[in-house]
Amino acid sequence: MQQVNIHDAKTNLSKLIEKAVRGESFVIAKSGKPMVTVSAYTPPPNPAKRLGFLKGRLEVPEDFDSMGKEAIQSMFEGTE
Repeated sequence: MQQVNIHDAKTNLSKLIEKAVRGESFVIAKSGKPMVTVSAYTPPPNPAKRLGFLKGRLEVPEDFDSMGKEAIQSMFEGTE
């Protein structure tokens, strides 16, 4: 991996960015000490595409809204 000092990185930023976009990562160093690695940005997966990914695989029971009603009510009222 190529190592570039900060001054050279400032001077050649456009060229270095083009290299990173092509998949050639590089390290920016200060006084010979590596500081950061620069690589191409990979966007995260679109969260909108994840919506509905279990469609047709799960079934919500008809009594979903009232499931555990008695247990919850007893916790609040103190009856067992």
